[in-house]
Order: sequence, then C-alpha cells, then structure tokens
Amino acid sequence: MLDVDKIRQLVEMMVANDLVEISLRDGDVEVNLRRPNPNGPVPVQLADSTVNPAAPPAASAPTGEAAAALPAAPAAEEESNLAEIPSPMVGTFYASPDPDSPPFVTVGSEVHPESVVCILEAMKVFNEIKAEVSGTIERILAKNEQPVEYGQPLFLVRPL
Repeated sequence: MLDVDKIRQLVEMMVANDLVEISLRDGDVEVNLRRPNPNGPVPVQLADSTVNPAAPPAASAPTGEAAAALPAAPAAEEESNLAEIPSPMVGTFYASPDPDSPPFVTVGSEVHPESVVCILEAMKVFNEIKAEVSGTIERILAKNEQPVEYGQPLFLVRPL
C-alpha cells in the first residue's frame, strides 16, 4: 500500500511538472490523482480492488446531529459567495511574520491581490502568501503553526 508521504510526493511532482492526471497501481491499491483546475485542489482517490465499484453506497436518513444541521443550508449558500485563498503548497501555516508580531490579517481586514495574508514554511523556506483577490477577510480557516495541504482553503474572503 502507498503511504501518505509517497502520495504527497506524487502531488508535488504533478504540480512541478504541470501534470493534470496520474494513475498508479500497487498490488490491490490503485491511486488516481486528478487536477481539474491547475490552480485548484488535487482530489485524491484511493480504490481497493476488493471493493465492488458497482455497489452504490447505502443511503440513510439524517438523524440526531445531522438532522439538526439541515437548517444551516442558508449559511452554506452565503459562504458560496465567498472567495477562497487556498494553500499553494504543503507546509506549516504562520499567521504573523514572527511570534512577537501581530497577524498579517484578521477577520474584517481588507485585502488586495498583493496583500500578504500569511507565511507558509516548506522545507525550512518561508514563503509569503498573497491574497490574489480584493475583499474583506470573513473567516480564517487555518490555525497558527498548523500543517496545511496543497489546495486547502486558508481564508474566506468577501470580494469587493
């Protein structure tokens, strides 16, 4: 079976070589990586050959907490109007330039395409990440010093 580090290496190879799709098989495990949008997230699909792909997943009615979450649909529609600032790489998220400094942005901060919103550390290299959109920060989705994945949303921005 392929481990997460090998899959991560494949994703980095895809990005570095601008590949859109790659498929590999290792024994009973098949890995299909596809980038529908070169700037978007990379979906990872692991398929076990012992699983019957023709069998549909069992559907069940929402109960308990899931049923209570259903009225929250208007909030989801409101968030669909927000632009995401995704992580352009695998790394560690830092909200400020150093531990003694204030964060680059907070909820309510106005950003422009060239505004630095965070730093991502990858292999001891600190990369300033720019907003690439104009708007107001509505939500910060990553926590300071949290590991993040390629394509993972870091911020939600209400476009101007």
